[in-house]
Amino acid sequence: MATASTHPVSLALNDDLAAAGASVTATPGPRQSGSARRGPGYWATLAAIGAVGGVLSGLFAIGGGILMVPLLMWRAHLDQRQAAATSLVAIIPAAAVSSATYLAHGDINIVGGALVAPGAIAGAVAGSHLLRHLPMTWLRWMFIAFIVANAVRLLLIAPERGHLVHLTPGVAFGYVGLGLVVGIASGLFGIGGGIIAVPLLIAGFAVSDLTAKGTALLVSIPASVAGTVTSRRAGLVDVRAGLAVGAAAAAASVPAVYAALAIPPALSGILFAALLLAVAAQLTVKALRARRTQGT
Repeated sequence: MATASTHPVSLALNDDLAAAGASVTATPGPRQSGSARRGPGYWATLAAIGAVGGVLSGLFAIGGGILMVPLLMWRAHLDQRQAAATSLVAIIPAAAVSSATYLAHGDINIVGGALVAPGAIAGAVAGSHLLRHLPMTWLRWMFIAFIVANAVRLLLIAPERGHLVHLTPGVAFGYVGLGLVVGIASGLFGIGGGIIAVPLLIAGFAVSDLTAKGTALLVSIPASVAGTVTSRRAGLVDVRAGLAVGAAAAAASVPAVYAALAIPPALSGILFAALLLAVAAQLTVKALRARRTQGT
């Protein structure tokens, strides 16, 4: 995953739109020296990385960039910007297939997703600008505390399934506000939108964990498309590599969604809480490293 202090928006909106923000100001990196020698092993590596991302997408409604970006850097030898852009391309088919599978089982709030998406996109852009002006130290620790608090809540209170949320003006306004929170936090910290949206949808709107995941995946699609277009213009996107990763991710996401449907709500909450705590630990390590680097 991208380090927020170096590439501030490399993995936002389900590891998504933030990559667009990073690419706006980034100059295209050099092409990978080994790109001309791509053989079966290279494409097999991309497929394996995509499968990992697809499982995360289907189970937890995150784009998979949390693992796909570092794996693309480590195993496919892409630089950070290329890895983020490639992950962004891959998210589109993975999120589309995952959300379609959730939709087929009635576990998507389409109206809610339509209200969240514009705010999330606008918020990601705003977050990328705020990052340049706000002190990051206290923001990092507040965000870590937010993630840990949501993890604890999921461990203590199992999500309920089958709960319907009636759309009222207040709920609609809340969805728009949720989108802004998701986008701003994504832009500031480089965290995928699903990490933020899923627990907030469960806690703030009392929707089931499945509906929260399906809706978060739906929201990630337009954000990923917008980010891919921007990254493409900046010359960062390797479309063939991204589609190879995305095809494998899409295929792996389907059984992962069915696994999510079969997992009891309590276990689903525990697994998602474990993922949140892992992200919080990663952010804590980055915050401590930044503090040592700054000598504070």
